[in-house]
Amino acid sequence: MGEQDGLLNDFLTETKEGLDHLDAELLALESSPEDRDLINAIFRRLHTIKGVCGFLDFHKLESVTHAGETLLGELRSETLKVNDRTITLLLKLCDAIRTIVSHIEETKREGSDCFDTLVADLLAAAKAPQAASDTKELSLDEEFEILLAQREAEEANQAMVCSTPPVTPVPQPPEATPTIHVAHATPPQGEYQEQSQARSGSQETSLRVDVQLLDHLMNLAGELVLARNQILQTTKGLKDVNFRAITQRLNLVTSELQEGVMKTRMQPINTVWSKFPRVVRDLSMTCKKQVRLEMYGKETELDKTLIEAIKDPLTHIVRNSIDHGIELPDVRTATGKPAEGCITMRASQEGGYVIIEIIDDGGGLNTEKIRERALQRGLISRERAQSMSEQDVHRLIFAPGFSTADTITNLSGRGVGMDVVKSSVEKIGGHVDISSHSGEGSSIRLKIPLTLAIIPALLLSCSGQKFAVPQSAITELVQLGASEKGGSLSWIGNYPFYKLRGDLLPLLFLSKQLSFASRTDVADEDKVIVVIDIDGSRFGVVVDAVHDTEEIVVKPLGRQLGNLPIYAGATILGDGQIALIIDPVVLGRQANIEQQEAAISKASNATSAKTVNGSEQLLIVQLSPSERAAIPLAQVRRLEEFDLQKIERVGSTSVVQYRGSILQLVDVASSLGDASERWSGGHVVVVGDGASPVGLQVQAILDVTTELTAVKPVHGKRGVTSYGVIQGKVIALLDVDYLVTLGVTGTDEFREEGQSTI
Repeated sequence: MGEQDGLLNDFLTETKEGLDHLDAELLALESSPEDRDLINAIFRRLHTIKGVCGFLDFHKLESVTHAGETLLGELRSETLKVNDRTITLLLKLCDAIRTIVSHIEETKREGSDCFDTLVADLLAAAKAPQAASDTKELSLDEEFEILLAQREAEEANQAMVCSTPPVTPVPQPPEATPTIHVAHATPPQGEYQEQSQARSGSQETSLRVDVQLLDHLMNLAGELVLARNQILQTTKGLKDVNFRAITQRLNLVTSELQEGVMKTRMQPINTVWSKFPRVVRDLSMTCKKQVRLEMYGKETELDKTLIEAIKDPLTHIVRNSIDHGIELPDVRTATGKPAEGCITMRASQEGGYVIIEIIDDGGGLNTEKIRERALQRGLISRERAQSMSEQDVHRLIFAPGFSTADTITNLSGRGVGMDVVKSSVEKIGGHVDISSHSGEGSSIRLKIPLTLAIIPALLLSCSGQKFAVPQSAITELVQLGASEKGGSLSWIGNYPFYKLRGDLLPLLFLSKQLSFASRTDVADEDKVIVVIDIDGSRFGVVVDAVHDTEEIVVKPLGRQLGNLPIYAGATILGDGQIALIIDPVVLGRQANIEQQEAAISKASNATSAKTVNGSEQLLIVQLSPSERAAIPLAQVRRLEEFDLQKIERVGSTSVVQYRGSILQLVDVASSLGDASERWSGGHVVVVGDGASPVGLQVQAILDVTTELTAVKPVHGKRGVTSYGVIQGKVIALLDVDYLVTLGVTGTDEFREEGQSTI
């Protein structure tokens, strides 16, 4: 019984893979109907399925495949020519085989579905000659191809009968176990010849491995990572050089082993994408539209679990692009577009994430229609609708129950689509966003982690307990009391905000969100704001302290905590403590961040009239304990903070290694003539163009403002353009161009040009 189950499992796996190839090859044949090699490849693949199912006594499957083989035989002999009807029938044949195989996989029986009509249609199509008479004789080459296909089927049957391994077989569970290829799959479409030529070589370098075995290895690797973290934590204070060397070696080997095990679970994203040409073809015919599909980055790899998780979201996005995005041919031609629309799918890897984009060249989103439909369904208030940007309005399509369809069809109109896409992607730690331009099309961008088993995270403390937040969602850390007193934390109604570089950042206190009692031994100015960015929505989480970043092993929660969506799992830290993993998406939703952003927008509109007309934003910096200065924010590229030990001296110039190059530094205070005030802080304002940026060394970054009054130009003082009154104090406005020139050349070019020569 065990041997028979093994043969059945092999048959099911091979058949399902063969069906995926058949779909792609039939669509390729539709584009190249005269491709004889492709017709022969399809015939051989179907003939192999038929031969093996006959051996296993699956007579219904044998009957269906025999009818398809008969039609393909007429195409091979050129009695018939390939057309839309034959391709459609053969695709229906693939669907029928899938249905039967699904029943066999679940019950080991073929099921009760009847395919007599399909068999009759296939046989009728085979008896309708178009290009030649029914009595055309086969050439020697064609007879040889048929004999070769039969020979291959016989050898396949014999190989399955004789495939009992010489060693004791591993006991198999009673039900069929799914398997995957460890070797990377080759994209089938347009590459069938290369596959057939390399078949023998691939059999020597690939191996089928039970998925459950890979999951077990992944769990063991995770436990090893936890043990590694605990050992590193324990030996951190030891002075034994030899023992520390051993632990570092263990750290290196564990990391390499973890990476290797993770790679065994990786599959090319084409295992999902290979199904979309068929989806696009069927939907295009249903919607009476002409759509072309282009795919790039099919070799990009992703964890098998995540590939399964994104299959349905991607399918819905493609369906939506055809149904809502691409216009009818006559509408497209009337607007100057080609009748055939295009959907482009791109995949690429960025760091620990895979970026997937689905782009269509259709009509784009109707911003006003979305806004009005959201108002009708009560998803937003009238006040909120007026203050929303175009991008925010477009994101409303992800709201539960939202739909712009006027009528309910089989494809859309029920309002249960894009919200499911968003929740499904967020459930696996990913993000989804959309951008659209009216008349030009739309682009949906998915950001998916490579794996969910082991992730980098920031460890933080709140009310005496440790938590972990995925590092991918964190943009920066800010000390709550970093700015001058009284200027940072403010309230609009019942919502707290933090003024960060001139922008109002919505705040939430983690202790309040988790219903913990706030600790009194941590002063407010010592607390830390963890700035989180989710799909362009930024908010700050106030915590008691942050610790370190660490690779953590994600463990699922038990049933007791399973109903708390704010926790995405748990992990064991190096010191043996258990830390819950916070889901930043759920945290922001639970804190009603959208309402806080609406309050910000309302407050900004109310105060915009109070600012100076035409005033540009200015960055206020501290040059010395007694002097401040202002820099036009438009000329600021980045704000950085460097460790003083990383500052190096080259001659009389201070430099620092920065983003793969060397950044020259200018001490602003000393450059303005105050030699007594030397730079002692780590704050740097990066200015200048991309070719030669310069870092302006300042004591501190204070604020961003537009409140500039009583401006008085200054003549004869290098590095200063004017003085002005800002926040009740006279402040110098810096001449950035002069400081950049001083940093790049090391000399005062303006002064040298003004000197006379004799």
